Amino acid sequence: MSQISLPFDWQGAASGGDFLVSDANAQAVAHLERWRDWPLSVSVLTGPPLSGRSTLARHFAQMSGGSVIDDAQGKDEHALFHAWNEAQTSRQPLLMIGHAPPASWTVALPDLRSRLAAAPHVAIAEPDEALARALIERQLGAAGARFAADLPDWLLRRIERSYGAIAAVTRLLDQAALSSGRKISISMAKDCLQGAGYLPIVAPDPSLDPCE
Repeated sequence: MSQISLPFDWQGAASGGDFLVSDANAQAVAHLERWRDWPLSVSVLTGPPLSGRSTLARHFAQMSGGSVIDDAQGKDEHALFHAWNEAQTSRQPLLMIGHAPPASWTVALPDLRSRLAAAPHVAIAEPDEALARALIERQLGAAGARFAADLPDWLLRRIERSYGAIAAVTRLLDQAALSSGRKISISMAKDCLQGAGYLPIVAPDPSLDPCE
């Protein structure tokens, strides 16, 4: 497992800010950075909600001059087919974004189905340990709440390792800290998450945490 690299600073991106690169998304980042080497003018990017698909796509569009179709698996099939053909004719790259691999999409149009089967596909995985910890730290501080230095590691061992769970838990703790004016300690986090039904999610290991 590699460490978080960069931050990945994309000047002028629509949302601004940094994109954290780890083993969970490095393959997708590399593929989009090498858009000139694509065998076709179209690729498909998939990943879980809140994984940064749209942020990565904006970066791709900015650097390549290409176009992006978000939530492609829910779009009109004829529109997708037309966009595909246009990308091939113009040689302007097209990135289609979905939450599931294109092989699982329900596609009635045979020509579109065959084109999707031929398209390069890269996926963002759920966060690895390095990325999960970095996201916990960044999102805990996003609202300006103070938190104990050992809190990110404590949370990392107890909450589901997914973008959605990290976002929900850190938002809950931020709101609790801001409303109470208190620093987020492990004790406070434990009470807050138990009260909200988040704990226990991962069974604690008493040998790793003397607070349990």
